[in-house]
Amino acid sequence: MKSTRIVLASWVFAAALAVPLFVHQRATRAAPSAPAAPAVAQAGNCKTFGEKGKCCSPDVTMHLAKEAVYAACGESEATFLGEAAEKDTCKYYFKVAGEKSEDTFVQVYTQAVKEVPDKPTDPFLSYKKVGKVWMTDKSKSPKVAAMAASSTGLYLPGRGYFVSVVATTKVCTKNEAITLSKSMK
Repeated sequence: MKSTRIVLASWVFAAALAVPLFVHQRATRAAPSAPAAPAVAQAGNCKTFGEKGKCCSPDVTMHLAKEAVYAACGESEATFLGEAAEKDTCKYYFKVAGEKSEDTFVQVYTQAVKEVPDKPTDPFLSYKKVGKVWMTDKSKSPKVAAMAASSTGLYLPGRGYFVSVVATTKVCTKNEAITLSKSMK
């Protein structure tokens, strides 16, 4: 049972890391069109991103606040485009010159689980420990190499939960991601 949960958790983490690659591949295959500004709206106490953007749950943002991203990755309210929430996930989007806004984000994912793996067991990526957090080191597969180069994955085990962060290197460099890892809770 424990090994099943570990495998499931690693697949969830791998899937979260694969999102930037999938989004990038879909965007490059699409027919070129005029760049459209993302829809940004104020909803409650947050700035949302996209037409279907929702405010992120405090249950997720308590593990990594956008202010921590500002401090670690050199971002600010001026470059912050908004946030978008899904179940157990929050994505912070930022404006980066010459880049599509959909590809410039820091994603926080957290999930409650009974048995938390001490470290990620991803069959496609190797990890190294940086303080209390595990950070993607390199890919084990050429197919995953582009994804590993374009984003940094962070994994923090907790008591009854784990936190996974995917930061695109356009927003947060590998060295900035190390600084960011110190803010994960």
